[in-house]
Amino acid sequence: MGKFIYQGSITIDFDDRVLAHLQVVIGQKLRRGESFHFTWREDPSVGDGRTSVWLHPSASLVYRYFGSRQPSLNRAWLEALTYTANSTNGLYIVPEPTEGSGDGSD
Repeated sequence: MGKFIYQGSITIDFDDRVLAHLQVVIGQKLRRGESFHFTWREDPSVGDGRTSVWLHPSASLVYRYFGSRQPSLNRAWLEALTYTANSTNGLYIVPEPTEGSGDGSD
């Protein structure tokens, strides 16, 4: 389980594979100077609600991975996450599509 740490005060656990995909999508948006919301569901153990943060180019973000190996990236999932990040609702995690699900990257 990796950790996404926002502004040094909000920490959320994500699977390393999810975190790797989030890092790419968030990095692309921030590199272009774009700000956006990132929303996730909380674990039932802490109330099962949701949290939303405003990501901006000067935000302090840390991606801390549990494992030492870089997870492989799924282009279709990156595209799906980017689509949500560009929406009015902002970035949220969608289920990972199967590899080669019609995105032409095979």
